[in-house]
Amino acid sequence: MIVFDAHLDLAWNAIDWNRDIRLPAAKIRQIEIDAGMTDKGRCCNTVSFPELRRGKVVIFIATLLARLLRIGAMPAIQRYSSMVGAYGAAYGQLHYYRGLEQEGVLRRITDAQSLATHVEDWRKEEESTTLPLGYILSMEGADPVLRPDQVQEWFDAGLRIIGPTHYGVSPYGHGTGIEGGLFPEGKELLREMERVGMILDVTHLSDQCFDEALEIYGGPILASHHNNRTLVPNQRQLTDEQTKLLITRGAVIGHALDTWMMIPNWVRGETKTHVPLERICDHIDRVCQMAGNARHAAIGTDLDGGFGREQSPGDLDTIADLQRLPEMLRKRGYSGADVEGIMYGNWVRFFKEAWYNVG
Repeated sequence: MIVFDAHLDLAWNAIDWNRDIRLPAAKIRQIEIDAGMTDKGRCCNTVSFPELRRGKVVIFIATLLARLLRIGAMPAIQRYSSMVGAYGAAYGQLHYYRGLEQEGVLRRITDAQSLATHVEDWRKEEESTTLPLGYILSMEGADPVLRPDQVQEWFDAGLRIIGPTHYGVSPYGHGTGIEGGLFPEGKELLREMERVGMILDVTHLSDQCFDEALEIYGGPILASHHNNRTLVPNQRQLTDEQTKLLITRGAVIGHALDTWMMIPNWVRGETKTHVPLERICDHIDRVCQMAGNARHAAIGTDLDGGFGREQSPGDLDTIADLQRLPEMLRKRGYSGADVEGIMYGNWVRFFKEAWYNVG
C-alpha cells in the first residue's frame, strides 16, 4: 500500500546535518560512525530516499525549517540571528528540493491536478524504481517570511502550507512550550495566507494561538504531526476539544512517531523503555472515535525531526517499517477502506478538496 507522510524535514537533514539522503539509511549511519559523530540523532537515522521507496512512502509534506535564535526555542543544528538569515536559509532548502527534481528524485505537487496525476501513476506502478517521489512544500515556523505581504512570494515559489510558529516565541506568535497568543503581525499573516490560498498547519501553535488562528483564518486547516494530549499530557499535543474543532473544520491530523509523544512519562535523552510502533494506533483510534469515522486520522511521522532510532518506536528500523501499520489497524477492526484512508487516502482527499475550493 502506498503511504502519505505529512511531515518530513528532508532538506534540513540534507543541509544542516550534511547528510546525503539519497543513500540507504545503513550507509548514512556507517558514514557517521566512521566520522566519530556522537551527537543526538547521529549514526541511527531512519529516513532516506531509498527507505522511502522501500516503504512505498511515495508522497509527503516536506518542510522548509529555518528558525530564529530565540528564548524558549528547541536546540537545533543551526539557528539564525535574523529573519533575513532565515529567509536565505529557507530559499537554500527550497533549491535543494529543486535540485532533486532535476535529478528525477522528486516531483513537486502544488495543485489538485498534479496530486491526482502523481497518485494515479503510483497506483498503477507501486513497484516502480523510476517514478519520482511526490512532495508538497511546507514551512515549519514562519520565521523566513519577512512580512505578511511576502506570503504571495512564497506561494509563487511553490510553498503551499505554513505553520506560523515552532518551539518558543516566533516573530508571529507563541509556539510549543510557551504560553501566549498571536502578535499583530501573526494575525495579518493568517489573513494574507487565506487570501492567497496558503493552507494553515496548526502544529506547534500554543493553545491561545490555536484558538485565535481558528477564529481568524477561514481557509483549509491541517495538523501535520500531532498526537493526543489526553493519552500523553503535554502542551505539544492536541486536546480532545482541539481535535473536535479540527474535525468540524474538515481537517486531517497526522500522527507522529516521536516516542515521547506516544506514551506518557517518556523523557527524551533519559528513558530507555521500548515503545512498539503499534502504540500509535491508540492515538489514531482516539481521533476516529471522536469523529465517528476514520476520515480525519492519518500519518505524519516526523521521523527525521532531529532524532533517530534512539527516539523512535523500538521495533522500527527505518521509515520503511510503516508498511507494518496496515495489519495493526486491521487487527483493531478497521476496514480495508479505512486503512487505505489512514495510510494515504485521507490526505489525498484533503488536498484535492482544499485546492479545488481555492482554485
